[in-house]
Amino acid sequence: MEKNIFKLDNKQLKEIACTFREKVEEGLSRENCEIQCIPTFIIPQATGTDGKALVLDLGGTNYRVAIVNFSKGTSSITPHNGWKKDMSIMKSSDYTREELFKELADLITGIQREEEMPIGYCFSYPAQSIPGGDAMLLRWTKGVDIKEMIGELIGKPLLDYLNKKNKIRFTGIKVLNDTIASLFAGLTHSNYDAYIGLIVGTGTNMATFIPADKIKKLKTENHVQGLIPINLESGNFTPPFLTPVDNSVDATSDNLGKQRFEKAVSGMYLGDILKATFPLEEFEEKFDAQKLTAMMNYPDIHKEVYVNVAHWIYNRSAHLVAASLTGLIILLKSYNRDLRKICLVAEGSLFWSENKNGKNYHILVMEKLHELLDEFGLKDVEVHIVSMDNANLIGTGIAALS
Repeated sequence: MEKNIFKLDNKQLKEIACTFREKVEEGLSRENCEIQCIPTFIIPQATGTDGKALVLDLGGTNYRVAIVNFSKGTSSITPHNGWKKDMSIMKSSDYTREELFKELADLITGIQREEEMPIGYCFSYPAQSIPGGDAMLLRWTKGVDIKEMIGELIGKPLLDYLNKKNKIRFTGIKVLNDTIASLFAGLTHSNYDAYIGLIVGTGTNMATFIPADKIKKLKTENHVQGLIPINLESGNFTPPFLTPVDNSVDATSDNLGKQRFEKAVSGMYLGDILKATFPLEEFEEKFDAQKLTAMMNYPDIHKEVYVNVAHWIYNRSAHLVAASLTGLIILLKSYNRDLRKICLVAEGSLFWSENKNGKNYHILVMEKLHELLDEFGLKDVEVHIVSMDNANLIGTGIAALS
C-alpha cells in the first residue's frame, strides 16, 4: 500500500475540530444528540477537600476498594493502589443484583474503619446522574447484563445493603463515571482556568466543566448554577473524513453506526482497522492496540507494509484526539475569553503507550494540539498534561466528600 489513506492534513483536522465543537453545543442544548453531554449533579470543591472517604471503582470486570484521605491539600490512599478483585463473574448469564452486592461488600468488610464516612462509587457503565449525586443505570455494556438493575438507582440500594452488613455506618454515596473521576482528580492541581478529563485506552471519552447557563437542556427545577461537570460521551462522535476501511470495521461491529470516533481512535479497535486494511490476509483473532504497538516496536519480525500501516493508524488516532481537544478548547474559550491555562488529566493505556520507532502517542497528541490551537489563533492557551497515579480513586474521593 503506497498511499497513506489514514493521513489527515491540518485543514481536515480543523474541520473535525469545528464539527466536534458544534456537536458538543448541540448536546448541551437538547437530549439524544450524537455527543450526549451528560450533566453530573456532583459539584466538587475547587480547593480544600478534607476528610476520608471509602472509594469503590468498578470498571469493566475489575473492582478496586480503598480509603482516600484528604488533608491539607494532599491525598493518601490506603492500601496504595486499593484492594483488587476480578469480577469476570458479572458476565454470567443469570447473575443477580444480590450476588453483585455480596461480591462488592466482601472486599469492603476487609478494610479497617474506625469512623463513619461517605462512599464514592466510580461506576464505568452508562448511567444518568440525578440531583443529589446518585445515578440511574441506563444499560450494561462490556458483556454484563444484570437486567433487574436497569432503570434503577445505582447508589442507594448498595448503600442500604452495606449499612445492614457493617456496624460502622456509611453516611452517603455519590456515583460518577471514570472520565468525571479523572476530571475531578485534576482539581488537586490548582491555578488553572479550565480542566479536561480524557481517557484513551480500550475506549475513549472526555469530560469538562461547563457553565450552567450554557447548558440549555438543564431543567430549571434542578436549581444548579456555576460550573457543572459534563461527561461528553465523546466516543459516539462521527468525525468527517472516515475511510472505507473504517466503514468496514463499523459494519462488522456489534453496534453499527455508533461510537464511530471510538472505532477510529481507541485501543479496542486499532487492530481491527489494520485487519480490515488487508481483508485477504490472515491475522490472529485478538489483535488489539497492544499487538499493533508491538508490531511498530519490533518491525523486523513483521511485513514492512503492515508496520507502515500500523504507524499510520496509530498517528491518525492521536491526531483525531488532538482535533477533538481543539474543538472543546475553542468552545471553552468562547465561554471565557480570559482562559489561558488548562489542566488535562489524561488516562488510558493507549494514551501513555510507547512507540520505539517514532513519537510516543501523548507527544503526537500534544504536538498536533499546539499546532491546531496556533492555527485557530489560540497560541496564548497553554495545555498542561497531567499523569496521575490512581486518578480514578482520588477523583472519586473528591466526589464523595463534595
